Amino acid sequence: MSGSTLAIVVLAMMAMVYQLAWWRSRRQAVASGERPHSRPRYHGAWVAFWCAGPALLVLGLWSLIEPLVLQASLTANLPDSQAQLSSMQVEQLLRRIKDLASGYGVVGEVAPYEQAAAEQWQRLSAIAAAAKWVLVLLVAGVGSRWALTKVQLTFRARHQVEKLIKLLLWGCSAIAILTTVGIVFSMFGEALRFFAFVSPVDFFFGTIWNPSFSSTGHDHGDYGLLPLLWGTLMVSAIALLVAIPVGLMTAIYMAEYAPARFRSFAKPVIEILAGIPTIVYGVFALMAVGPFFATVGAWLGIEIRATSALTAGVVMGIMIVPFVSSLSDDIISQVPQSLRDGALGLGATHSETIRQVVLPAALPGIVGAFLLATSRAIGETMIVVLAAGNSPQLHGNPFAAVSTVTVSIVNQLTGDTDFAGPQSLVAFALGLTLFVITLLLNVVALYIVRKYREQYE
Repeated sequence: MSGSTLAIVVLAMMAMVYQLAWWRSRRQAVASGERPHSRPRYHGAWVAFWCAGPALLVLGLWSLIEPLVLQASLTANLPDSQAQLSSMQVEQLLRRIKDLASGYGVVGEVAPYEQAAAEQWQRLSAIAAAAKWVLVLLVAGVGSRWALTKVQLTFRARHQVEKLIKLLLWGCSAIAILTTVGIVFSMFGEALRFFAFVSPVDFFFGTIWNPSFSSTGHDHGDYGLLPLLWGTLMVSAIALLVAIPVGLMTAIYMAEYAPARFRSFAKPVIEILAGIPTIVYGVFALMAVGPFFATVGAWLGIEIRATSALTAGVVMGIMIVPFVSSLSDDIISQVPQSLRDGALGLGATHSETIRQVVLPAALPGIVGAFLLATSRAIGETMIVVLAAGNSPQLHGNPFAAVSTVTVSIVNQLTGDTDFAGPQSLVAFALGLTLFVITLLLNVVALYIVRKYREQYE
């Protein structure tokens, strides 16, 4: 039986011991007539944690270690004739043996040593599965038994459960932080390898982007970041010019003017825009918006390419409107009604109240919404892949094609990559650059939020 089945069994045991601890605590309180320190639900939560927590931890560690141990045991028992195989050939051989052990068909004649290895894999897998069940259920039973002995009227179960919850929250926060740190260090290490081929000065200040995929010689091409960075900023600026006014005006209307019946219908419809896949927006930009702008430009005597920064920016702005409108709407709605009543009582009109009282009070949250929209625009990929034109040129014409950092990352990692040359390693340098840009945006936004928050506290 699989590990998921065992996890379900452990969760069922957790529910049972929770009810048992709850019933025992309640019975003790009724029998003694004394007031217990903690309510029965805290005793139940305490016992449930010690039933499922250690057992699921053991199950997770076992699931990580078991394949490595089985594979090492299988590799050690291969005949000497297979000792000279490369790592890729050994991996293919192990996959073939596992297929034989699981009953799947394999191509070609089965060698005797392969059949023997498959039988050995079956035996070891069965032993490991039985040992896993026994160990996990034993840990769950011992943990439940020990925790049930603590169910007494004087036991501070509530304090213990709160400590466990704090520990769980700390663990979740640590996972999030460590994941971010791991991503940064992985990109930083590969970026250093890239800078061994290309000078950081040429990368950050170069004006030509022309990677060479030649595998011979030392000419790896030109890796100037400025055309990509300028294209990213141009497309993002156009998107924000569309999203911020439309989103903010939508939020103001929804929060201050719209009837409740219209708001209950319109807000979910607007938020649907955030759930549409970005590839759909890209196809929409390529098939509809781009040709429309090209036609309008022909009428006006202006050359507007169907795939351009304008096309990508406008469609991206439509996509991020819900990020601005929904968050700004929630922030504006949380402004205390007393501020509005005070302004109206002093003779201000409704629009003056919104402009001079509500919006300044909600400014920190609105800045956060703008930051989220900016980060979303800078990191968007599929829309610019299809609608921006993929032309890494340094120019200021929004009606012409451009390329962005994310598009270049996709281009450099498309196809067979060995991560041994600058052609693929440059993707990590570009990703690290995007991370630094987003970090700087967060620092600026945090400064603005703190400044205005101190003014209204």
